[in-house]
Amino acid sequence: MKLATQDRSFFGESFEEKMSKVKELGFEGLEIGGDVLINRFEEIKKAVKTTGVPISSICGGYRGWIGAFEEEERKLAISDIGEILRYTAEIGATGVIAPAAFGIFSRKLPPFTPPRTAEEDREVLLDSLEKINVLAKEAGSILFLEPLNRYEDHMINRLEQAKSLIEQGGFSSVKVLADFFHMSMEEANVAKSIMEVNHLIGHVHLADSNRLMPGKGHIDFDSGFQALQKMDFSGFMSIECEISGDPEKSYLESAAFLKSNIIKGGGNL
Repeated sequence: MKLATQDRSFFGESFEEKMSKVKELGFEGLEIGGDVLINRFEEIKKAVKTTGVPISSICGGYRGWIGAFEEEERKLAISDIGEILRYTAEIGATGVIAPAAFGIFSRKLPPFTPPRTAEEDREVLLDSLEKINVLAKEAGSILFLEPLNRYEDHMINRLEQAKSLIEQGGFSSVKVLADFFHMSMEEANVAKSIMEVNHLIGHVHLADSNRLMPGKGHIDFDSGFQALQKMDFSGFMSIECEISGDPEKSYLESAAFLKSNIIKGGGNL
């Protein structure tokens, strides 16, 4: 397992500065947005070579959602993700992250009844994923399908729901993203859920129960990391959360906390 982080303003302005800071803080990769990857591609490519720190993954930076209610928004998401996948493969990043949608509807908030049925949602997602699977294959990259909690998305909340879509469609270039913050809300047993999805997990997001840095809340990372070790997960785990207090101190503390849990889980650094 390798530790990565999403970009932060205190890392610096240039990507060489950012990646050098990431290494200094004890991390092995940097997660960035798709629009940033495209707009600053040559600079990023050079910084990867100079620092030896890879771009681990791509999160956001595209228009629309793959499960959008409006057809044009869905088409934009598929098109933009397809373009980002090509840049992702060229830079050597593992893949592009996408939930079904973010913030367009929740069954736990008024008006409670979405404009599509669950069956219609599934048909739309299968269609989007089929198209993106083709684009990912052509690019030589991967889409990481991310379940979100029930208040941020109404379509995919648990790992097994993402797995079910992938298996039904036979999507060889789509894998599951396991996010500890969302799993802490949606999975009855995080470790068991990870084991049940097993080889389909391609990427991990890290945040604690209060959406702060790992170690600042009450999530049991130990058992989750043990499950990842049992399935021989060797991908990136990327910090995606808010920061409290001094950012550099928080990062150093969180890196030490995470590495301790990885070692306790039987992993190597």
